[in-house]
Amino acid sequence: MNAIEIQHLRVGYGDKVLLQDLNFSIATGEVFVILGGSGCGKSSLLKNLFGLYQPLAGDVLIDGMNITKAQGQERQNIMTRFGVMYQQGALFGSMTLLENVRLFMEEYTQLSRPEMDLLARCKLDLVGLLPYASYMPNEISGGMQKRAAIARAIALDPKILFLDEPSAGLDPITSADLDQTILDLAKNLGITFVIVSHELASIYAIANRIIMLDKESKSIIAQGDPRVLRDSSADPRVRQFFNRVMTKEVA
Repeated sequence: MNAIEIQHLRVGYGDKVLLQDLNFSIATGEVFVILGGSGCGKSSLLKNLFGLYQPLAGDVLIDGMNITKAQGQERQNIMTRFGVMYQQGALFGSMTLLENVRLFMEEYTQLSRPEMDLLARCKLDLVGLLPYASYMPNEISGGMQKRAAIARAIALDPKILFLDEPSAGLDPITSADLDQTILDLAKNLGITFVIVSHELASIYAIANRIIMLDKESKSIIAQGDPRVLRDSSADPRVRQFFNRVMTKEVA
């Protein structure tokens, strides 16, 4: 079974349609990247996938369960199967890193405080931040904040992680460290990653497969291995994106 199935999805707000009739699947254990130009609906699509926004039409199935139609306890059960890291990390500034990671455990488990603290430390260790468990978010770097946000996102041992622009604002070395963290979690824990990104170095480093969205057609114009698309796509829009040059066809 695929981790996620998207069927005839229409994304937008009110009468404004950003994307229409999207159909694709994401395999279990895959590092899957959503990319495209500015304003094409990447982040909006991501938020539709994990239920923050309701699609205008269509269905999103997570482990075979339809999050777009689920309500009450059924919806809650689906939402515990995934974690989310927003673009800026969204850590709570008044809490230590350990307290940030422990927060979801307090809400969704019946574990004792010592048990939660032990698990929170394990999650921080997985992203290389155990020595910083008692630090506040403003006491660590931007890259460390992103890794702490991932530690919080895996607090409940989700099968799927949604990441919105994880490398945004990071220098190349810090971004590469974050890429390696993602690869390690995918390999060692079998987590399925769904990532919005426009950072080509990161895309080449981590993505098993991508879809590329297009603002004008409101659709998917390419999908597959990003390296293959870079080298052999017949679509000038795809070549323009991956090679960062204008082509005669799109000039």
